Amino acid sequence: MLGSQKTVTLEEGVFAAEVKPHLVHETVRAELNDARSATRGGKSRGLVAGGRSKPWRQKGTGRARAGSTRAPHWTGGGMAFPPNNRNFGSKVNRKTRRAALRSALSAHAQAGTLGILDPGKLGEPSTKAAVELVDKWEKDLPILVVAQPEDEGLIKSFRNLQRVVVTIPAELEVSQVVWARSLLISEPALEQVQGRAQ
Repeated sequence: MLGSQKTVTLEEGVFAAEVKPHLVHETVRAELNDARSATRGGKSRGLVAGGRSKPWRQKGTGRARAGSTRAPHWTGGGMAFPPNNRNFGSKVNRKTRRAALRSALSAHAQAGTLGILDPGKLGEPSTKAAVELVDKWEKDLPILVVAQPEDEGLIKSFRNLQRVVVTIPAELEVSQVVWARSLLISEPALEQVQGRAQ
């Protein structure tokens, strides 16, 4: 346990589970799709300004009949099938999501890139202390730090470091755990993280 001499017991079902890459891939893809803003769009002929009346009469001009200058084949017209309100999200079952989180956590535990942090050692916000702790740990960046919202000293100490992301257990995603080369979990947040994966 980083920053303390205490011994912490980890749930074997969470940190020693079988790693299932296909579930991790499915869950990460769903999370990334859910994060897409889907702001691409276009206007149909009914939404484009202008074109209220026929540009010329139906017969007698020698030209093709036309009802609006905003038809899709006209310059300045609307799109035939504009993309609007597209939803990229895909559903992942709760059991699958939890199994993927267990796999991601177990992969860190097996690789030796998991650390449990005592927030009491960072009571006062100190970026310098956070840098020293990361250097002493000697693990690869980027690092994901999971802490309780009440651990303000811990959060403020780590949030200014480059290639370090701080999150809370309620917002922890599988894609974040997979992205991080190293994982730091504060002792108070450990129980909640294990609860989300069970």
